[in-house]
Amino acid sequence: MGQIKVTECPIRGLYVIEPTVHGDDRGYFMETYNQNDFREHGLNMVFVQDNQSLSHKGVLRGLHFQKSHPQGKLVRVIRGTVFDVAVDLRRDSESFGKWYGVVLSEENKKQFYVPEGFAHGFLVLSDWAEFCYKVTDFYHPEDEAGIAWNDPDIGICWPGVNGSYPDSACANGYTLDDGTPVTMSAKDQQTLRLRQLADR
Repeated sequence: MGQIKVTECPIRGLYVIEPTVHGDDRGYFMETYNQNDFREHGLNMVFVQDNQSLSHKGVLRGLHFQKSHPQGKLVRVIRGTVFDVAVDLRRDSESFGKWYGVVLSEENKKQFYVPEGFAHGFLVLSDWAEFCYKVTDFYHPEDEAGIAWNDPDIGICWPGVNGSYPDSACANGYTLDDGTPVTMSAKDQQTLRLRQLADR
């Protein structure tokens, strides 16, 4: 019997994956990836690299994608809580430009599969978050691109974020409900709008 529950999201290609957790007074055990279970649900991706990051509260990473070497990502959180988002960039998709988000935490142990053709990012909601993900292609820094996290044409509802949409992707002036500033890298502040991408 499979140990992993796979639920398709409203946007085709996105999946929330929930492992069966076996716990007792010693702790717990779970399978976070099982090729047979994934293939039962038609998920035949092959992963080539595992990544892990640590971020403090208010850090927003994304929205990232690779242009010529698109990556599928299986993401999860092993410490803390994040709001994880995927944006459909598949030009032939009926949901082009639409987004879907899910809370991932060490408590709910959910995973989110984001296939090739999507931009991906996350916002840290806890004091710290350790974020782990498997990818279907290697990282090519020269191929990386991004979509603005606050693009009004996409309209992502980042939980607890206060501020209005400025002309740039910069997070300056944005805070969480408790006053924590939203922070992001300089690179992530130099991203495209969806309409710019669509014109290329």
